[in-house]
Amino acid sequence: MNKPLTAPIPTPSSSSLFARRTLIAALAATPVLPALAQFRVEVSGVGLTQLPIALVPFKGQDSSPQKISEIVQADLERSGQFRGVDASGQALDEASRPDLSLWRQRTADSLVVGSVTRLADGRFDVKFRLWDVVKGQDLGGQSYTVPQGDLRLASHRIADYVYEKLTGEKGIFSTRIAYVTKGGSRYSLWVADADGENAQAALASPEPIISPCWSSNGQQLAYVSFESRKPVVYVHNVASGQRRLLANFKGSNSAPAWAPDGASLAVTLSRDGGSQLFTIPAAGGEPRRLTQSASIDTEPVYSADGSTIYFVSDRGGAPQIYKMGASGGNPTRVTFSGTYNISPSISGDGRWLAYISRVGGAFKLHVMELASGNVTAITDTTADESPSFAPNSKLIVYATRLQGREALMTTTLDGKIKARLAGQAGDIREPDWGPFQKQ
Repeated sequence: MNKPLTAPIPTPSSSSLFARRTLIAALAATPVLPALAQFRVEVSGVGLTQLPIALVPFKGQDSSPQKISEIVQADLERSGQFRGVDASGQALDEASRPDLSLWRQRTADSLVVGSVTRLADGRFDVKFRLWDVVKGQDLGGQSYTVPQGDLRLASHRIADYVYEKLTGEKGIFSTRIAYVTKGGSRYSLWVADADGENAQAALASPEPIISPCWSSNGQQLAYVSFESRKPVVYVHNVASGQRRLLANFKGSNSAPAWAPDGASLAVTLSRDGGSQLFTIPAAGGEPRRLTQSASIDTEPVYSADGSTIYFVSDRGGAPQIYKMGASGGNPTRVTFSGTYNISPSISGDGRWLAYISRVGGAFKLHVMELASGNVTAITDTTADESPSFAPNSKLIVYATRLQGREALMTTTLDGKIKARLAGQAGDIREPDWGPFQKQ
């Protein structure tokens, strides 16, 4: 789909049993947005160190169905690493040699220019170039020839290129998120761009759908469906829409979590009485029990290297987060701040644990630095749930309520930059951030 203009881009080195609502009520609160309603991004907050960047409106984008430069700018600002600089009054494209002194006067450190052209076959040719204004360097660019439906994806890949060139970290803008909505008596599982746009329905059901979880290759989603009037775990192929039954044992089958190698999943089963953790082959088969306790053990998540499982248990009297080896063993308690901690999520770099803590009746997103044990509450809202890290470990997506309405949010790990992905109304829950996409 893409051709480099210069050199190619270098590659640098679910719903808890303890949740604040019952499983059914967690998805049944308020009416949903119309199924295909557009999300919008509202960025709030100011970071300590943001790179000033100018994005000149792409030549020809006024006649394009998508405003490429605006999508790129929204992506970069949502990351918390960039702030936009006024680029009005300029007409440049990827072939132009910009007057960099002008952009230095406008306090821009970098500059993105480009064009979008409709081809005779109906596809669009999108080109861009990135400039380092301070050093006066051409940092390269690329060309994408795409159908109309992939213009947003091309925009996100431009943002990924810019982000990686200027920060040294891989961008996550072309990744996807999954989430669940309820509208009327209908539950839907959605797959959308990382900014919440371009949502596609993966599944619709008159019964609740909860706990979507991406496989590490981004090709499959595991989730829990109540369509058989009890919680059952399915695995769903995102591209084909085909699915298979994974866990339908006696009692409850819930909280699926993929092992990083994709060969198995951890699940919570109550087939032997209480809710305990098991692993089950991704192709199905007999589960192997991991925990042996009289308590409720649930919400397993794997560390990125697959060696450790973090989970929630009330074995100490109230729900807290524990960890153990991926093959079982004696658990070790991880959370000690607060008396009620659920919904663990581990960053891909292994440095951070995000979770929900009940504080004085409010449910708030917290982040722990695992090496030091230092914990920070990073939201002002009181009904946060279901945190999930971006694959570069720099952002977290979560669900909450803002001004009385359900909202899907992203936040930087320090809480300084937040972006609302949801519209003005609707019941949007259970977000899970997918892995990097292969290009």
